[in-house]
Amino acid sequence: MLGGKRIVLIIGGGIAAYKSLELIRLLRGAGAAVSPVLTRAGAQFVTPLSVAALAGETLYQDLFDLTAETEMGHIQLSRAADLLVVAPATADLMAKMAGGHADDLASTLLMATDKRVLIAPAMNVRMWDHPATQRNLATLGADGVLTVGPERGDMACGEHGPGRMAEPAAIMAAIADALGDGPLAGRHVLVTSGPTHEPIDPVRYIANRSSGAQGAALAAALRDLGARISFVTGPATVPAPSGVTVTRVETARQMRDAALAALPADAAICAAAVADWHVANAGVQKLKKTAGGAPALEFAENPDILAELSAHPARPTLVVGFAAETTDVTAHAQAKRARKGCDWIVANDVSPGTGIMGGADNAVTLITAAGSEDWPRLPKAEVARRLARRIAEALA
Repeated sequence: MLGGKRIVLIIGGGIAAYKSLELIRLLRGAGAAVSPVLTRAGAQFVTPLSVAALAGETLYQDLFDLTAETEMGHIQLSRAADLLVVAPATADLMAKMAGGHADDLASTLLMATDKRVLIAPAMNVRMWDHPATQRNLATLGADGVLTVGPERGDMACGEHGPGRMAEPAAIMAAIADALGDGPLAGRHVLVTSGPTHEPIDPVRYIANRSSGAQGAALAAALRDLGARISFVTGPATVPAPSGVTVTRVETARQMRDAALAALPADAAICAAAVADWHVANAGVQKLKKTAGGAPALEFAENPDILAELSAHPARPTLVVGFAAETTDVTAHAQAKRARKGCDWIVANDVSPGTGIMGGADNAVTLITAAGSEDWPRLPKAEVARRLARRIAEALA
């Protein structure tokens, strides 16, 4: 599966480092060569001998190794790999990467490489939830660093929550995705997802019930087919998938700016549930009850992101919109496709009785120039896989 590929595996300092030994075994079993790099902290959890023995290659630890550095070894090591994997990626390593530090071999390799980087975070739940870690994660995602995990569960420290390093099999799957040559390899796809929040005042906003689940599933499915994904998401309840470049926004106007900034793209999938209006006279301070009654809110139209993308000078080859309807679903979706100028519309019935808005399943009708296709009710992940395959066929 990974025959002929070379992986630089950077092992950080955490109890999850023991999983890196199994990861080395899996990588070699799949035909990959592994160049192991053990940080000073990592050596407190696994021994250099065990890492080197399993990898069957030279173990690298010291930035100032006189033998290796006579030929600028850290540059050669970072450039010879097909992929750099950091597992476990500790909070400290993530902070170094986000800040551009290069004060040891691991961080220098990560700064010097011109190849893709995949991290498998592992740390205490409080460290993972800390604002600094989340800022660093966002920075790394914007830089194109891929992420797998962390998982939720019991930890060695006795606490429970997100922070457990992904299992070696999951990391292997992420490595295969990162190195895969799927039908969308070399393609760039923009995906918008989630709701938008339009402020009424600093503490209140107008929103909808979108969870962002379908958009996140689509981004993951397109990623798995080899595409490079720019994922622009509103404040969704479903997390963004790993391995995509994430831009987080709040309002429709912010989403529009982020979507246009992501161009050029081969395809644009507008799965976000964008608010049609914003409050033009939103309060700078929290609005208070007064004897005069409820405040009068003045509404203004939000930008039409789908229509703008469809008419843009750098228009993607394929532009796909979504239509969440409660009546006359197909007729409204067909009219929307004509009005917006997009290529396809994915329509669904979000009436309260369907349970689709915010639910796990979806039942869609695909509207194209050729007509309409009714798909059966399916898990949103399967809807995403079907749509991703159709997109790949359209771009072939």
